[in-house]
Amino acid sequence: MRRPGRRLSAEERDLWSQVARTVTPLDPPRPASHHENRAPDKARDAVPAPQPPRKKAKGRIPPPLPPKPVPVQPKRSDAPAHLDGSWERRITKGTLVPDFSLDLHGANLDAAYSRLMHGLGQALAMGARVVLVVTGKPRPVDAMDRGERRGAIRAKISDWLAASQYASDIVAIRGAHRRHGGAGAIYVVLKRRR
Repeated sequence: MRRPGRRLSAEERDLWSQVARTVTPLDPPRPASHHENRAPDKARDAVPAPQPPRKKAKGRIPPPLPPKPVPVQPKRSDAPAHLDGSWERRITKGTLVPDFSLDLHGANLDAAYSRLMHGLGQALAMGARVVLVVTGKPRPVDAMDRGERRGAIRAKISDWLAASQYASDIVAIRGAHRRHGGAGAIYVVLKRRR
């Protein structure tokens, strides 16, 4: 709807026509309509047919969105193995003795991942059943941390183990006893080699 306003002066019309000649219209020009002289028409009063989509104006096109990551399904045997009561008691009492230990504490995420995969390969080659993995304790956010994340390895380790090539060799993952690091470590129980 057009707002009522003042009319352009002759000088303004000349300037506007000069500007209008330099512009390329986005839409093709419409044919002039002579409907004022005609009688009312049924086709004119009907709802117009939908127009085919117009081509978009050239300009900045947003970059395509990255594809969604496909969730990695861990390789597991058909029946997941569970620890029996004697294992759980040994873990709870702290009498479980690890066969192999890995210290990831203080490493960055890339180095920790490499150490974990290499260490699990060594433990399996040695025939170890229980691997103690020291990840470091997750600390609550403190003003003294200066915005650094704490406990990043601990947050990632279960995903790393589930997606690793050794996932089918892992029977269970449990929190370590206080004497082996408590909240800063885990036990990875491996299948017995036959």
